[in-house]
Amino acid sequence: MLSLDYDDTLMAAAGHQAEAALENTIRKYKGRYILAVEGNPPLNEDGMFCIVGGKPFVEQLRYAAKDAMAVIAWGSCASNGCVQAAKPNPTQATPIHKVITDKPIVKVPGCPPIAEVMTGVITYLLTFDKLPELDAQGRPKMFYGQRIHDKCYRRPHFDAGQFVEHWDDDAARQGHCLYKVGCKGPTTYNACSTVRWNEGTSYPIQSGHGCLGCSEENFWDKGSFYDRVTDLNLFGVESNADQVGLAAAGAMGAAIAAHAAASVLKKPEKSL
Repeated sequence: MLSLDYDDTLMAAAGHQAEAALENTIRKYKGRYILAVEGNPPLNEDGMFCIVGGKPFVEQLRYAAKDAMAVIAWGSCASNGCVQAAKPNPTQATPIHKVITDKPIVKVPGCPPIAEVMTGVITYLLTFDKLPELDAQGRPKMFYGQRIHDKCYRRPHFDAGQFVEHWDDDAARQGHCLYKVGCKGPTTYNACSTVRWNEGTSYPIQSGHGCLGCSEENFWDKGSFYDRVTDLNLFGVESNADQVGLAAAGAMGAAIAAHAAASVLKKPEKSL
């Protein structure tokens, strides 16, 4: 069902043979092939910062996309620029959708994207002969419809206000939430906490490292990877478990005091 006719990292051909494979694919499957692009084209200096087959990558991209049925942006570099487009971006590295504007584009961000997610997108296109439903950023909702935080196995610790304060503290050893040491799981949409990596073995948070938010736009320029830069006003975020407990105890004490005061004001009735 899938013919991978041109892929510079997997194909045996090189040089003129590789370029011939590209030309044959474009000509033979005109209007019917899917162009999957990894990386982003630098636009500065007429695209001279990235040369493929003797031509600027941006030229090859436009040429290959012209007769494509659809374009898939593999990874965060192609989807949103990633590190190449980080400030001050001297090469003017640019996401695919800002160069190709006349074709449907499916973004599959991640640094790198999850293998099963990549396979799932291709499988959907081949099976249903249409694009999957996309979110506001152009990502497939079936894989980017939930935050990593929503299915994270450390979520109960987040809700209980149990956080790692410093690397390798007791809370870290007990597997508490990594939000305060920079985890971007609450603001990152991806399938890491459900599909995981390496055939479902693990994912960064399970390995003890907070999420970097690599599937979100401009994640590289949003501050330190190890500082809490998001602002979530949810139960447990600004208070630890002891503080939450004290607040509850204080509220109970106030209720008891109010009840006692009401009881004092109410005089017992005398018997006749």
